[in-house]
Amino acid sequence: MELREVMNIREASNYLGVSPDTLYRYIYEDRIPAFKLGNRWKFKKTILDRWMERKMVRVRKARRA
Repeated sequence: MELREVMNIREASNYLGVSPDTLYRYIYEDRIPAFKLGNRWKFKKTILDRWMERKMVRVRKARRA
């Protein structure tokens, strides 16, 4: 399956390995970058990749501390 640059909730949840419910919670807690197109939440793959990279860096730093 080829990933598109802009993903919907289902595609982003599969990509990130979390449930759609978890993804909605992250959105409403302002924990993940997302935007609305019409009345649907969307995610840019490149932005999600950077978001995950920052999360991994924080985990590595916390483990070393």
